[in-house]
Amino acid sequence: MSNIQNIKKRFPIFENRSDLVYLDSTATSLKPKIVIDKIREYYEKYSANVFRGIYPMSEIATTEFEETREVVSKFINANNAREIIFTRNTTESINLLAYSLGRKILEPSDEIVTTIMEHHSNFVPWQVLTNEIGATFKVIDINEDGILNLEFKIKNSELLKKIISKKTKILALTYISNVLGTINPVEEIIAEAKKINPKIIVIVDAAQAVPHLKIDVRKMGADFIVFSSHKMLGPTGVGVLWGKEKFLNEMYPFMYGGDMIDEVYVDRTTFKDTPHKFEAGTPAIGEVIALKEAIKFLEKVDMKNIRKHEKEITDFAIDRAIAKFGEEIKIFGPKNIDDRGGIISFSFGKFHPHDIAQILADSGICVRAGHHCAMPLHTRLKVPATVRASFYIYNDENDVEKLIEGLKKVKKILI
Repeated sequence: MSNIQNIKKRFPIFENRSDLVYLDSTATSLKPKIVIDKIREYYEKYSANVFRGIYPMSEIATTEFEETREVVSKFINANNAREIIFTRNTTESINLLAYSLGRKILEPSDEIVTTIMEHHSNFVPWQVLTNEIGATFKVIDINEDGILNLEFKIKNSELLKKIISKKTKILALTYISNVLGTINPVEEIIAEAKKINPKIIVIVDAAQAVPHLKIDVRKMGADFIVFSSHKMLGPTGVGVLWGKEKFLNEMYPFMYGGDMIDEVYVDRTTFKDTPHKFEAGTPAIGEVIALKEAIKFLEKVDMKNIRKHEKEITDFAIDRAIAKFGEEIKIFGPKNIDDRGGIISFSFGKFHPHDIAQILADSGICVRAGHHCAMPLHTRLKVPATVRASFYIYNDENDVEKLIEGLKKVKKILI
C-alpha cells in the first residue's frame, strides 16, 4: 500500500497511542474514524428502535439499518439482501446453522465433515451435533506445510472421495486458517465435493477472509458463509450469515421473540419471512448501521490493494524473522506466500508463548499467545501454544522491525 501513513491517520487510536504496534487484527481489527462517527451519529441523532416505530427517528434508524443489509449483499455479491442475516458474531451464525439447519436435516446414518484447522466455533457445534444425533464426525487432516490433505488441485481427487460420500450432509470448512494463515482453495474444494455428492451443504467460515479478499458468494459455490463485522474494521457485536434463500426459507427460526413474529394466537404462531425470522429481539442497531461505513472504507482502499499489502508485509516479516533468528524461530503454515494470509504463528526457541507475548506487550507490541481457539490444530502441530502476529492495512515495515527488536529483548531476558 503506497501511503500507509495516510491510512493510519484515519484510525483515532493511533492519535491516542502513538507508539502502538498492533499485530492482533486476526482477533479484532481497529476502527477508522468514519465507523466511530457513524455509531455516534446514531446515538446522537436518531437513537430509536428499528421496525417498530412510525415516528421519524425510528424510520431513519430502520432505513439506515436496512441500507447496511443492501451494502453487505452487494459487497459479497449475494443474489439479494434477503439472504443477509445479522447475528452477534461468526460464532452465533454457525450455531444458528447447527440448530436451525443441522438439527432439521441430520440423521444417525449421516456424516458431517470439517477440518483440523477450524476455529472451535466451526468445530465444536458440529462435533456436539453429531454426538447428539449419533451421526459420524469426520476431520480432514493437513500436511506438514499446513495445507489440507485433499489433492484439491487434482480433479477427481481420490483423497476427497475417501472423505466425502453420499452420506455427507454438511461440509464445514474455513476459508483462511486463523493460526496457519492457510488460504484454502474453497471454490475448487466445493466444486469437487458437489461432484461427489450434489446434495451436500457447504458452510464456509469466512471470518478471516472477508476482511482481506474479494468475496463472490455466487462464484464460490457455497451454500452458506459466515463472518464478523469486528474483523473488517466494523464494530463488535455484529455477525453476518449469508445463505441461499431456498435453504433459509426451509429452516426453523433460531430464537423466538420480538420482530420475527408475523401473528401470534393462543394455539399457534406464524413467523416473518427470511431474513427477519432469524433476527429476534432488538439488534445492535448502531453497530449494524456503522458496518456499512467499514465496508465503504474497504471498498475505497480496494480489496486487491489490501491483499497486495498484506502479502508484502507478511513476506517481509517472515524474511526478517528468519534472517535474525534462523532455526530458533519456527513459523507454522504454508511456505508459499501466495497460499497464506497476513498471519504468522510461530514458536521461538524454548520460550513459552505467553512469556514472549508479555515481554512484547511491555514494549507496546500487541500479539496473541495461546491456541487461538484452535486446540485440535495445536495438538496436531504438537505444540501447546503459539505466538501469533497478524497484519492489516494500518501495519507497515516499521511495525515488523519493532517486533524483531521486541523478540531480541525476549531472548535477552529469557535466555
